[in-house]
Amino acid sequence: MKSSLVILYHRQPFDEVIENGQVRFQAKQSPNGIVPTLRSFFASVNRGTWIAWKQVNSKEQNNFQQSVDVEDANYSVRRIPLSAEQVKHFYHITSKEAFWPILHSFPYHFTYESSDWENFKTINRLFAEAACEEAAEDALIWVHDYNLWLVPQYIREIKPNARIAFFHHTPFPSVDIFNILPWREAIVDSLLCCDICGFHIPRYSENFVNVARSLREVEVLKTQPVPDHLTSTGTALAEPEMVTQLRYKGQIVNIDALPVGTDADQILTELHKPETQQRLEEVRSELNGRKLIIAAGRVDYVKGNREMLEAFERLLERRPELHGQIHFVMTCVSAASGMRVYKNAQKQIEQLVGKINGRFARFDWMPVLLFTQPVPYRDLICYYRAADICWTTPLRDGLNLVAKEYIVAHEGQGGALVLSEFVGAAVELPEAILTNPYSMDRMDHSIDRALDMSEEEQKTSMESMYQTVTTYDVKYWADHLFAMFQKLEHQTASGADTDKKVVNV
Repeated sequence: MKSSLVILYHRQPFDEVIENGQVRFQAKQSPNGIVPTLRSFFASVNRGTWIAWKQVNSKEQNNFQQSVDVEDANYSVRRIPLSAEQVKHFYHITSKEAFWPILHSFPYHFTYESSDWENFKTINRLFAEAACEEAAEDALIWVHDYNLWLVPQYIREIKPNARIAFFHHTPFPSVDIFNILPWREAIVDSLLCCDICGFHIPRYSENFVNVARSLREVEVLKTQPVPDHLTSTGTALAEPEMVTQLRYKGQIVNIDALPVGTDADQILTELHKPETQQRLEEVRSELNGRKLIIAAGRVDYVKGNREMLEAFERLLERRPELHGQIHFVMTCVSAASGMRVYKNAQKQIEQLVGKINGRFARFDWMPVLLFTQPVPYRDLICYYRAADICWTTPLRDGLNLVAKEYIVAHEGQGGALVLSEFVGAAVELPEAILTNPYSMDRMDHSIDRALDMSEEEQKTSMESMYQTVTTYDVKYWADHLFAMFQKLEHQTASGADTDKKVVNV
């Protein structure tokens, strides 16, 4: 049976569990992140397919199970078998060493010589071919993120009438940064094959439009003011208006910008479980009256971990009254093996933590607690709720769900959020203590302000942000996107070469 919804994303949506020598495929248990969000879309269709890659060795290739069914789900997973060498060049090098630094506006980290564009094209074509094999004639094919930039064009070549949507989960940089990529034309040509091209915030969608206009003769069909909840004028990523529709070679491209929301109901359900409340009391008891700052993320030079640690060291230098009275908990998950670009970043973090603790620790007090392995979800929710301050200051981030999870966990009842202006979520959350992580003075001022905020100020700020985050949650994001999918109509541009038939999902 063909699928009415085909989602393409590089990660598999399940865990492989071995019981009594048999492999079972169970939906991933972690409730946070984009995977469960995307998985929820299959609830609205009769049959769906998720396409991802799977690393296999030569021995496994012979008996590789291409399609698997996930327990208690109405979708199957079509897996693209890749060798270790293919994965290395596709994901660890080309994606992370060439594309990632450009997307996050760090061109000096860009590497061209080691990138394998031909391997990238081959894998993207494999994804496109699999999608076309799985998709019904009226299916929606939904492609996710920069790893699969070239898939839309390959799909359009194979299946000219396909409905194609693309969502970009990372930032999309300004035209002068993006155009450093030697493969810029091929990437833009592919994205201009989409019926819908989605981004987190208007700044990213406008950057894409500007790139397209710099490289191709695109026609702007519609422009509109940015929605009220995304118009934080005066912040680094603010935009007053955005292009919502383009035309290129007869293809109508609908441009959308809406940040992914968090699953507030899931967080609150977990928070109010008796066992979570018990763990929360244990965390508070361990703090013994000390203030808690939480920073949750992973090893990556774009995440601003070094800048946070240096700011915390300066805090302890200028405010000795905080010695023994504050803990900084940093969850900084180590990068996967083979990610050579992050080795130096991880070493730097560990050295800084060692330096700070070496300078300031006492027999009964360790200033920084560093976790380099994933923290159990229940514990993380407890840390969020117990934390007086959430310090979320990446140098650049597409969205950042940590900020939203912290707000939900506090239920509008106090706490302080220090947030980088250069994350997508800052556009939605102007009530946070916004800061510039590139400036030592701004970082120092923002953490001082967070520590010194009155309870009334905290309550006012957090109540407003809680209203925003619970209104524009993951369900809102999902409903909005499905509404867009269902509005895709027969669109024929003057001079169009292709007459595409569009049928609702």
